[in-house]
Amino acid sequence: MLVTRIKNEAELKEAFSGRTLAISCHGCREVFFPEDQVEKALNQYRNCLVGAASLDYLCREDFSQVYLQKMENLITQSSRVVIFSCGVGVQVWAKLLPGKIVLAGCNSFNINGFQGLTPTRWNCHQCGECWLNTTAAICPLTACSKGLLNGPCGGAKNGKCEVHPSVDCGWHLIYERTQATGQKFLPAQKVAVRDYRRLVTGTTTREG
Repeated sequence: MLVTRIKNEAELKEAFSGRTLAISCHGCREVFFPEDQVEKALNQYRNCLVGAASLDYLCREDFSQVYLQKMENLITQSSRVVIFSCGVGVQVWAKLLPGKIVLAGCNSFNINGFQGLTPTRWNCHQCGECWLNTTAAICPLTACSKGLLNGPCGGAKNGKCEVHPSVDCGWHLIYERTQATGQKFLPAQKVAVRDYRRLVTGTTTREG
């Protein structure tokens, strides 16, 4: 049950820069979902859309697998899939679409306290400035034991984490996915300093 807000105009423009399938998650709609803003964005970028759908609980892999099978034709026609949900839903769909570019259309809004459990091994830190569009839809804050944003540490071995040797290195997974989807690997890009004010108040002076 995570609160989300739509990404800023620059990020949306980049996300809708190809033949796009847009999927909105209404599973936690009763908590908050920026439905009006999503509809406005879909209308604005309608010339890029091969299709759009509103589904429930994209964080549930078994549900999403059924949805994916029913939408196979639209997925084949698209060059990218934009997911309007929290970070968990985006990561689940990225796992189900290993060779497809999957992008987030929302940021999760930080709220202090306990908001419930996710039914998957993926998680969302609700950092307020989602990195999934830069890291091939794999969260470096939750997939990496050290929460590194600027690439892997030097301790990983054979694709495994030095902190937890039985766990896959998050940055190794990110690299493999960028190779499969043709996206740029983050260390070659400029990494901004995190805005930790979002974690304290959920607000910021910067757009995002």
